[in-house]
Amino acid sequence: MKKTFSYFLLLFVFCTSAIKNGQAQKITPADLKALHAKEDTLKEYAEYLYTDSLQEDRMISDSIFTKVLVRALQIKNSFYYPFDSVKGVRFLYAPDKSFRIITWNLSFTIYYPRQKGAIQMRTDDGSLQLFPLRDVSEFTENPLDSARGPGQWIGAVYYNMIKTEYNGKNYYTLFGFDPKGVQSSMKWIEVLSFNKQGKPIFGGPFFTFQRDSLPKPPKYRIGVEFKKGARILVNYIPDEGMIFVDHLISETNQPDLPWTFIPDGDQEGYKWINGKWVHIDKVFTFKLKDGEAPNDVPILDKDGNVDEKKLEEKSKENKQKEKPDN
Repeated sequence: MKKTFSYFLLLFVFCTSAIKNGQAQKITPADLKALHAKEDTLKEYAEYLYTDSLQEDRMISDSIFTKVLVRALQIKNSFYYPFDSVKGVRFLYAPDKSFRIITWNLSFTIYYPRQKGAIQMRTDDGSLQLFPLRDVSEFTENPLDSARGPGQWIGAVYYNMIKTEYNGKNYYTLFGFDPKGVQSSMKWIEVLSFNKQGKPIFGGPFFTFQRDSLPKPPKYRIGVEFKKGARILVNYIPDEGMIFVDHLISETNQPDLPWTFIPDGDQEGYKWINGKWVHIDKVFTFKLKDGEAPNDVPILDKDGNVDEKKLEEKSKENKQKEKPDN
């Protein structure tokens, strides 16, 4: 059994290495050298983006970083260059490698962060096809009710992407983080698709609540706001075939103040059914029908009342946890 496992492990490593080498061979030695040089510059200014103490310096660093990034991406077959050493900037490839989305955060002040980004498409001839993303969060009263192009993007730094299909069309679900401000942070779930002209479209009526006891209109994206420093789960869980989202509750019993929201131990979910992410109010109640074990006991009792002792324990636990996602 061990020999069989070792064989398949070596085969996997060999195939992965062969794929990477095949991609690297698309870049000529001269272009590879140029990309290495650009990466060194990008790495330096990406660090300044997060460490410069003055707002003006961070803005200058962002401007230089953006210009150097575009020049780097203009190098033939740059799509296959991962820019691994550029910390704080996400180069996230689609599961089918048809494009990658590049995102980062720029904090003008602790009250005013904004996200920057672009989508780079894979092209047959290695030329650059780029869609710059413009974060318009500050001008948007209701980000949950509209599909948007690259120029009307609801900004986030994306940490995961999954691919689904329906009627022969590909959909890419993005999971992103926004530091938002001093008191709270945001996580976003966003469906990205491409129209007939190949232009990216963010959002759509993909999140439905038809199975809820009180059905609501569909949402075009999901935004989860929570207390600064709390760690919450908003991600796709492959073993369950679902999106999991921690259910949140106010630790101060003030449900109108999102900056007091922490996980209560329960989870909501979304399951891809007929081209929609269908909301599941309680994930493990839903799974229990399939014989799965329930989750830990939540902070709310069966009557929906808050267990103050458990709430206090959960609040202390969150204060001791690691730094928030970035």
